[in-house]
Amino acid sequence: MDFEIPADIKAYLDVLDAFVEREIRPLERENDNIRFFDHRREHARTNWDNDGQPREEWEELLAEMKRRADKAGHFRYALPKELGGQDGSNLAMAIIREHLAHKGLGLHNDLQNESSIVGNFPSLLLVHRFGTKEQKEQFIEPSIQGKARMGFGLTEPNHGSDATFMETTAVKRGGDWVINGAKRFNTGMHSATHDLVFARTSGKPGEPRGISAFIVPLTTPGFKVEFMWWTFNMPSDHAEVTLKDVVVPASSMLGEEGMALDVAQTFVHENRIRQAASSLGAAQYCIDMSVAYANQRIVFGKKLSTNQAIQFPLAELHTEAEMVRGLVRKTAWYLDREHHMQVSEWVAMANYRGNRLVCNAADQAMQVHGGIGYSRHKPFEHIFRHHRRYRITEGSEEIQIRRVAGALFGMWGAQKPPKKH
Repeated sequence: MDFEIPADIKAYLDVLDAFVEREIRPLERENDNIRFFDHRREHARTNWDNDGQPREEWEELLAEMKRRADKAGHFRYALPKELGGQDGSNLAMAIIREHLAHKGLGLHNDLQNESSIVGNFPSLLLVHRFGTKEQKEQFIEPSIQGKARMGFGLTEPNHGSDATFMETTAVKRGGDWVINGAKRFNTGMHSATHDLVFARTSGKPGEPRGISAFIVPLTTPGFKVEFMWWTFNMPSDHAEVTLKDVVVPASSMLGEEGMALDVAQTFVHENRIRQAASSLGAAQYCIDMSVAYANQRIVFGKKLSTNQAIQFPLAELHTEAEMVRGLVRKTAWYLDREHHMQVSEWVAMANYRGNRLVCNAADQAMQVHGGIGYSRHKPFEHIFRHHRRYRITEGSEEIQIRRVAGALFGMWGAQKPPKKH
């Protein structure tokens, strides 16, 4: 087995590093843009008087970063070549996401907004894979350019991970569908033009079939953003949405009728492995910064790093990071070769262990750094707050463990082990 990073990916990391230093670091420092990344970041990013939504200046800075990355050919890296991308593999994206997160907080890869010089386009890829010709023309290129944005409305007030029990319904009326229900933590709604709304169109509660997805313009009568949820990590783009007699044409359906959970699974599998890679990179950053600090900090006349109480927790975290790294890359490699459901339990393992690792690493970094580690002058509290949500969102870690157990004990439907290569 070859555990080396493929030569082409390794070379591309050097290209990305050079681009960051040449184009992104200077942009990050000019016009006091550094305020978005230092101890002032919460206030600089968040408009407290506008329901905690992102400030326009912060969003514009992110947009400029994306424009520069797109011009340089990096932003669309993971997309198919027909969309202007480079057909970036899941393995490449896992390595890149870890690499960029390992650099620490910065405009090159801001964790809070899932914003990076190498873009992640889960909603766009859903349209590419499942959309009609008209839907592709309406959303793909405009989404890349920031002229259109689609929210993701799956979670509900009474149903989170148990999506098959969703209460939002869509009923046929002539050539249209009438949607009624509510969505919670509806992602991206502060700037969305449309929302991808999942609703039951047939079947019984608890059945995986019978749920369909609809692309709903926010201007549709009956569609209302009630408020934004203020979370542990601000600003907020997570809305509470209600739909009352929202009428959409049949052409708004994305994918096959009743098969929308297949659409959602495609979204979460690629997103989860990239999420795990980012968590791994951020965790390694926390570990490395803690080791460096312990080596230079003098307490009671000697280096802090001479104390086993400091050495052992960091050694254990470093060991776990290496194990998670192997799992993430192995899983990504298989994702490039198998149907995503074939490696579902591995994705779950990588996701929950990576997300738990970064929270532990950030917490330990705060402890090693003492008072300054707890302050906002260091990035660890921000890393902790951001990644803590991933232990809940897109399937809580309990759901991920349940997926692993289901495969282990043969209780997960048609789940099959990966083929041997």
